[in-house]
Amino acid sequence: MGQRKGCKCDVIQHKEEDMYNVSTSFFLLGIVEMEKFNYLYCSISLLAYLFILLGSTIIILVVLREESLHEPMYTLIAKLVLNGIFGSSSFFPKLTIDLLLSTKEISPIGCLIQSFCVILFAYCEISLFTIMAYDTYLAVCHPLHYTSVMTNKKILKLTLGSLFMNCLLVGSAVLLSATLPFCGVYIKGVFCDNTALFILSCVDTSINKTFGTINFTCFLSVHLLITAYCYMRIFLTCLKVSEDAGKKAAHTLVTHLLNFSIFLVAALFIFIRYRLGDINLPLAVHVLLSASGLIFPPLLNPLIYGLRTKALKVKVLCYLQRINI
Repeated sequence: MGQRKGCKCDVIQHKEEDMYNVSTSFFLLGIVEMEKFNYLYCSISLLAYLFILLGSTIIILVVLREESLHEPMYTLIAKLVLNGIFGSSSFFPKLTIDLLLSTKEISPIGCLIQSFCVILFAYCEISLFTIMAYDTYLAVCHPLHYTSVMTNKKILKLTLGSLFMNCLLVGSAVLLSATLPFCGVYIKGVFCDNTALFILSCVDTSINKTFGTINFTCFLSVHLLITAYCYMRIFLTCLKVSEDAGKKAAHTLVTHLLNFSIFLVAALFIFIRYRLGDINLPLAVHVLLSASGLIFPPLLNPLIYGLRTKALKVKVLCYLQRINI
């Protein structure tokens, strides 16, 4: 009887250990969904990534080489496309290799690292758009004091400060997720993100969800309020100034709003995806909603700013002619 009781306790103990055992790897179901046309998707993924690298690198090189572009606005554009390279590099290389080799696995450590990079890209994107709105606000509403207030040195301080805060916010959320035990292994997507880890956990994740919600809501609210205030002041100033100056300011404003809107819509897709809960959506929809935020902003930012920013467009064309492209 004692031996049987001991065996029963051992079985229960082993079951509990298995239940709370950290998975050796996670499986990306989005890759399974894309396997039917894996070489086609692999080619598209590779071309998109190369286009992002090429377009962004050209803009960064032109801003660095041309002294006339050593101004806060163009410096911020270069930082924005550089962040796009960072974000796409956390997504496209692995996706391309997974599609090419038909691999679907990612280790828990790799998942946490990718999650950190993806969220950090999103936070930095929002921060840069906010700094760009503030820069445009000073240029339009306080033109006489602009050169003395907004300098490249101040831009560097603002971007480094925001990067530090973003790393702190994102790192704390990801580290909190790293303490969770994982039972599930299937991720409905083609990459790892922090919210997907909640679904895989064996235990109650209400603390993680609450912390993540407060973290992101406070971050987004502050940045959206600053951006909205700056754009409202710019719009009101455009109505008062001369027609030419108003058109120039409005052109810059529309460019920023266009890019910011593209990113926010993509981020909203991800937000909606996870708020749908257990609704049985097709896996292809999960893949599209989750990947849109990492595909469209880095892909369109170099194109939009390269075409809509006149001085940058002229310098880029001159640079391409110089290297015989």
